[in-house]
Amino acid sequence: MRKTIILAFLAFISTSIFAHTAQEVLSTIQKCNTYFMSKYEDPTTPTFVNKERSSNLWTRSVYYEGLMNLYAISPEKKYADYTDKWADFHKWSPRNGINTTNADDQCCGQIYVARFLQTGSKDSTKIKSVIADLDYQMATRQLNYWTWIDAIQMAMPLYAYIYKITGNRKYMNYAMKMYYWSRNECGGGLFNKKTGLWYRDADYTPPYKESDGNDCYWSRGNGWVYAALVKVMNTIGDKDPYYKELKKDYISMSESIASCQRQDGFWNVSLISPATYGGKELTGTSLFLYGISWGIMNGYLKKSKFRPIADKTWNAINECVHEDGFLGWVQGTGKDPSAGQPLSYTKVPDFEDFGTGCFLLGASEYYKLLIKNEK
Repeated sequence: MRKTIILAFLAFISTSIFAHTAQEVLSTIQKCNTYFMSKYEDPTTPTFVNKERSSNLWTRSVYYEGLMNLYAISPEKKYADYTDKWADFHKWSPRNGINTTNADDQCCGQIYVARFLQTGSKDSTKIKSVIADLDYQMATRQLNYWTWIDAIQMAMPLYAYIYKITGNRKYMNYAMKMYYWSRNECGGGLFNKKTGLWYRDADYTPPYKESDGNDCYWSRGNGWVYAALVKVMNTIGDKDPYYKELKKDYISMSESIASCQRQDGFWNVSLISPATYGGKELTGTSLFLYGISWGIMNGYLKKSKFRPIADKTWNAINECVHEDGFLGWVQGTGKDPSAGQPLSYTKVPDFEDFGTGCFLLGASEYYKLLIKNEK
């Protein structure tokens, strides 16, 4: 009884200190997106970071994932037009063609499919290239494609979307086989069932240790998997045979994520090694907000415990927002906690797009949570 009272009090304190109205949150989200769309006015322009890359690379695709989550709560025509111009330019095709097996190249397909569904189009030719690419990958009969956990977010939801559109179970079955391979076999298994956290790839499984002797669990890498689980579960529905297994991993991750949140609401870049790469970081923190907000709304995470966590998280990422909408504390591209260090409020990362995308994903889901509670 005493524990229940304490939790209720903490929840009250959290919502009192960190209270934000849904409209305030939405205004902040829109400000950050306006900054990005103004800076990158032409969505077809290639990116230039050391070399030219087409604008449907994974970093830009993650931005559009966030934009689609914003569009779901604020369906402004300019968001759809910006996305459609981008998709049309790339002919609704995976980066590097229909014979790619690289999850990063397939990430853009998630947005193509999202727009296909949003418009209610019956013209499936728009997503034929996406389907052809997945068919090509499945025809190889190999499962060892997702050797890094980021790939689970980049591609697994796409397989789930195509399964729902076509009704063909082969897409979901193959995606789960690849997921199991990454989870249980790659490098001895990238998911540590004891800790509920993921190693980024086989380079970081034991005996690898951080300099302080702890295991290396990269914040954003775990955020990628967490977001992917939510997207896939949300797509296939709770009656699907795979749902229970994915939910189990999601719950395990949620408990572990909650246990290592910092007092200021952020998560360390190296989740359990603050002595190596601790400090504020927006992308992983935003992805955790995305998954936690969804779990509270769906009744999988106890509101008394996780709502204060969500509120603290929003307060943290809100501190990253500059007056003009620029986002600070964004870790640039890389594969582990050391990438892009040191971070700061003013530092511009090598790619801004995916950082904005992560923010839009998490903040928009938090907005949905606030709206649900205000009703």
